[in-house]
Parts: sequence; C-alpha cells; structure tokens
Amino acid sequence: MERICLFPGTFDPITKGHVDIVDRGVSLFDKLIIGIGTNSSKQPMYSIEQRIEWIKEIFKNDPRVEVAAYSGLTVDYCKQINANYVLRGIRYISDFEYEKAIADMNRMLAPEIETIFLTCSPLYSTISSTLVRDVIRNGGNARMFLPDEVKI
Repeated sequence: MERICLFPGTFDPITKGHVDIVDRGVSLFDKLIIGIGTNSSKQPMYSIEQRIEWIKEIFKNDPRVEVAAYSGLTVDYCKQINANYVLRGIRYISDFEYEKAIADMNRMLAPEIETIFLTCSPLYSTISSTLVRDVIRNGGNARMFLPDEVKI
C-alpha cells in the first residue's frame, strides 16, 4: 500500500520552516501532498494560485511532493486522496497542545488516519506565517524567513 501523507496548512506564505518540515518528512512517505486548506476564519494575504505556484517551484525537483488546494474537513480530504497520514510541524509546546486537540478530533472522525508530528529545526522555530505577514505588512524585510522562490 502506498504511504500517502497530507501536510495541511494555509502556507500564506510558505516559509523556510514549512520547507524544513517537508524536506525532513518526505522521506517517511511515498508521496507527500502539501494541502492548502481554505480557512473561513483567516483572510489570506496571497491567492491560492500564488501559493500553489511558489510550492510547485520550491519542490519541482522532488516528484514525491505535490500541492493541492482543498476545503472542508482535513480528514475528508485525506480520504479523497487516499492519504492515511497527516503531517504537522511543532515549534513550541503550545503548538503541540493545539495540534494534539486537532489530531484527537481527527482520530475520532477517522481512526484510520494517523497524525505525525515533526518538531521544527531550532533554526526555524521562531518563524510563522503570521509573523512573516506582519513583517511584510509593516514594510520590513522578510527575505530571511522565506525560500528564494517566494518573491515578495
């Protein structure tokens, strides 16, 4: 059976921390799909099309990595794409508490789907898309937090 994993998020924008999680997580699976979820409580800074373009460019040399947009429950999308794993990155203990609550809810909804947590490399632990957007909105230079392919 093919090991397919979904790495869900908004990736608005994708950061070096996200890339680190994908680069380290992809070896665990046959295919890793970066799923850009639409979150009704978040107003994105960048279009889904722009985020997909960036991600395709970043991972163009790794056929195991794909990108797609989806809406609705993550576990429903996992079923749609035959993913039995969800990958999540953890920066701090507060992330774990939040992510564990989601993983527990997902497990109750779809016990066949396993959540895998990877801790962020220390170099990237302070980077979040939210903070990067704040830097950009306020005219700061966010280049050090973003992959070269993300031209802002």
